[in-house]
Amino acid sequence: MERAANRIIDANFNRAREASRVMEEFCRFVLNSSLLTERAKKLRHELSASIGRLDAGRLISSRDTLGDVGVGKTVEKQLTRGNLNDCFTAGCKRLTEALRALAEVIRIDNEPVAATIEKLRYEAYTLEKDIVIFSDTSAKFKRVGLYIVITSNLPAEVISLTYKCAAGGADCIQLRAKDVEDDRFFALAVEFVKICKDAGIVSVINDRADIAVAAEADGVHLGQNDLPVEQARKLQLAPLIIGKSTHSLKQLRAACAEGLTYVGLGPVFATATKSGADAVGLEYVTQATEVLADTGVGHVAIGGITPDNVERVLDAGAESIAVCSAVTHTSDPAAACRAFKEKIEAFRKD
Repeated sequence: MERAANRIIDANFNRAREASRVMEEFCRFVLNSSLLTERAKKLRHELSASIGRLDAGRLISSRDTLGDVGVGKTVEKQLTRGNLNDCFTAGCKRLTEALRALAEVIRIDNEPVAATIEKLRYEAYTLEKDIVIFSDTSAKFKRVGLYIVITSNLPAEVISLTYKCAAGGADCIQLRAKDVEDDRFFALAVEFVKICKDAGIVSVINDRADIAVAAEADGVHLGQNDLPVEQARKLQLAPLIIGKSTHSLKQLRAACAEGLTYVGLGPVFATATKSGADAVGLEYVTQATEVLADTGVGHVAIGGITPDNVERVLDAGAESIAVCSAVTHTSDPAAACRAFKEKIEAFRKD
């Protein structure tokens, strides 16, 4: 029985270690997220350290690959993978299954190690959730080039502008209604979200995570003094894009540690929309995009951006541009969107 137990431990340790490596490589090469990569790597090392507390000689001596009746046994489509997401999902399932088997068998003789393995299993569940949500929301936001902010407390104006910006090719629209009662805000948000969904546009609600979730928006954008990101995340019923405004490298680095989908960089230029806020300039855009390079966190430059200066912002490193008055205060918002979109797409092609 001791030999059989050691064989089970050895086999499932190898299976768990291999699976955790798949998760780590997905975070590293697919998501380009240093934060999630580090978490996956830490789990793998803690697993190895835990098994290292057992008798390694007995484990390796019990291995009998040639005599293992399970070698070569497969079920239909067991090893079929359509894409890297399938590889990741399979890796997650293998990891938690192997950790459960390890905990059960190790508990026979070593309760402390078994307890550590059980703790790692729950950490693996949480890590899988965080990776899936980050992957889903990041993929949505990567398509965003032109991000429009509609600032209005008038429902009719919001709806009209949403339709016009959608027709003009906006990739994402944020609803910013600061002084609207909750019941009216919710009703407006529901209609706003439906227009965006029908047009295939990412919908974001400013400040109000509760309204964003209730209206089934794609995301919420938070300011530095709004609801903490972790609390907003607890409200989500489906993967929720979470963005946050940043105005300095200190704020940016803190935001990256929160596992956000994207950050706002600005105000790049002085703007009436954010009266009293000092412009951060193009230098901040360049510095911020360098910091973000290996985080997997997206970004959008915002603040005082017009058709005359948008190319300077793109030159500074911005990949997504947020515009408010330069579109919404024009006589033809759809045409203004098209003009911005053409410049963004032309820059991307170059």
